[in-house]
Amino acid sequence: MSYSSDSALKTQNPGLFKGIALFTPGGDLVYCIDPHKQSRWHLQLCSVLQEMLGLVEPPHFLLPCYTATIDRWLDPKTQQIQISAEACPRVLSHQALLNAIFAMEDLVWEADPRQKELCDPLVLASYRQQFPQLWEEHDLVVRLQAEPHSYSLESRHTALSWSPQKLDPPSQGYVLRLFIAGHNSATERILQNLHQLLEKSLQQPYTLKVVDIYKHPEQAEADQVAATPTLVKVWPKPVRRIAGNLENAAKILQMLSTS
Repeated sequence: MSYSSDSALKTQNPGLFKGIALFTPGGDLVYCIDPHKQSRWHLQLCSVLQEMLGLVEPPHFLLPCYTATIDRWLDPKTQQIQISAEACPRVLSHQALLNAIFAMEDLVWEADPRQKELCDPLVLASYRQQFPQLWEEHDLVVRLQAEPHSYSLESRHTALSWSPQKLDPPSQGYVLRLFIAGHNSATERILQNLHQLLEKSLQQPYTLKVVDIYKHPEQAEADQVAATPTLVKVWPKPVRRIAGNLENAAKILQMLSTS
């Protein structure tokens, strides 16, 4: 992946902030700049990769080996801005791109040797069969905005907006998400009843995605799910949801018919 000074890769320096970048073995990049220094960005970056590349699960194994972090903070004693910038050894070669996205000009990044034992080449290679998309180069530079659930996608050739909802843009049919808390007999019963209802009642194609909030808390947060089970109609708009009792078929059908 070659780098240039294309304006699509540049961002205005936001002052005091924390930033994190996550690379793929193929050289693609997802990152965020957070002036409020919120937490759990690393998990959200993994979720962005999962959704954009169609991975079977978030690639958390990348975090110890393909991340770079930067902290631009104000020293309370000297009132001077300090910068701490560390990158895993495997991504130090991407310093030009890191400086472009974080607007740091010629900053020299330091190597972060922590968790080196988790970056054994043989261990990483063992994931390649399960996550082949990560070893491909898609020429992607994706920014997770500080605003909740806002994304933008950039490359050296184009710059366009992107959001998770656009991953399911059917011209017809329904996109549904069922949020559960672990798999058990109650969950199986809900799935069976819901499947029968949808097959019997819907006259259009549909996609039903089951999301376990224990495994994907960031997705529950993105869809504003506070309790389980919750059924969310993502498409067609507007977004609607039902929480709690999913045995009321009439209520579910009413939600699906809302337009």
